[in-house]
Amino acid sequence: MNLRSLPDRKPFLTAALALVTLAALAAAAISAEPRAKDLFGAKKLPAVVPAQSFGFYSKGCFAGGVALPMDGPTWEVMRPSRNRRWGHPAMIALIEKLSRDAAADGWPGLLVGDVSQPRGGPMMTGHASHQIGLDADIWLTPMPKRPLTMAQRESMSATLMVDEKTHLVKDALWTPAHTRLLKRAASYPEVERILVNPGIKKKLCDTVTGDRSWLRKIRPFWGHDYHFHMRIGCQPGSPGCKGQEATPADDGCGKPLAWWFTEEPWRPNKNPDAPKARDLMTMANLPKECQAVLAATDAPSLAAVTYQGGTAAAVAVAEPQPSEPAETISSGNAAMPAAASAFAPTPKIGIPLPRPRPGN
Repeated sequence: MNLRSLPDRKPFLTAALALVTLAALAAAAISAEPRAKDLFGAKKLPAVVPAQSFGFYSKGCFAGGVALPMDGPTWEVMRPSRNRRWGHPAMIALIEKLSRDAAADGWPGLLVGDVSQPRGGPMMTGHASHQIGLDADIWLTPMPKRPLTMAQRESMSATLMVDEKTHLVKDALWTPAHTRLLKRAASYPEVERILVNPGIKKKLCDTVTGDRSWLRKIRPFWGHDYHFHMRIGCQPGSPGCKGQEATPADDGCGKPLAWWFTEEPWRPNKNPDAPKARDLMTMANLPKECQAVLAATDAPSLAAVTYQGGTAAAVAVAEPQPSEPAETISSGNAAMPAAASAFAPTPKIGIPLPRPRPGN
């Protein structure tokens, strides 16, 4: 073979090298852009501005947050070092109300888990949602008679209510008081969803008599076997908040629930190392208002923004703006149908999302 007849390889090598260089530069630029979870996780206080939520539960932020006091007559905050006891004033007020009402119903007191970060946004660990101040986790362990120390709040384990093999509630642990607590939480008009483990949903479906209308708000989802997750809707004064499609009108105890007790929901993740949405989100992926939320001046002190029945400085809820109603995200384009996922839909940011599931 005459080597001179071969095409000159230099242009091809040069072009290939250029492409590799461009790809490396692009990757470096992406990695150099701060992750939203790092920026929001670094904020220790909110800004004293009117309360507003921006975006969706799993892709947004909020302003004007207030802190749930560490202790109350009928609640205690757990895992305080996480600094996740912040929420929209409406959510914090509701947690306090639930604690009082539940105590009147016979529940000793609430152990409150994660609500939100001071300005919301993606969290460093754990949740996909809890980003706009409208989600709260409540332990299914009653508050002990003796006040918990700070060390105990960091180390005490919640009670696992569900058998991990059968996915059914541990009957020795479940009491009528647990049912009353969930019914009370579901009774509030502002509560749109309560996420529980499928085994807990089944226990309620099998045992609740009389009025069962509240069961439609109880939605089965993976996890949630130590706590329940209470979600309220977009609040007045938050036209940039994206609501979630309403739950179906039935009690949710039929075929969709039965799916959770098949093999399919529990198959191992084929790609367990795939990055989570919170690990990829940058400020460019969040609503544009989140830039201003992040840049706003800190509140003068923690005391100034700790909720005291409506007297905290940050409790300045904006007037409703009916000309721009809150957007509702429909299940039509959800990664998982609304009938399957209490979290769905997560707005796309160009990452793999779970496949559709029936059942919620």
